[in-house]
Amino acid sequence: MTRIPGREGDPPRVAFAVGRPVGNAVARNRVRRRLRSLIRAHRDELAGGHDYLLGASSKAVSATYRELDNAFCELLRATAAGS
Repeated sequence: MTRIPGREGDPPRVAFAVGRPVGNAVARNRVRRRLRSLIRAHRDELAGGHDYLLGASSKAVSATYRELDNAFCELLRATAAGS
């Protein structure tokens, strides 16, 4: 996950990078939906005025929601510590 400062006062924005190596269109869309669900669950932890780019690998297709949630929380902490 990458976090880029945006305009101060704007809400956080999130983009997803889920490419063909992740799987076919059905698998990529499923991963994208699960990532959007994670963003909704953790929206209060995202820094306002920042843009986030969240990428997914092929492992995301077979990961449980809990595994994705744990990985996302680790990435969130790492990006917050890096700023």
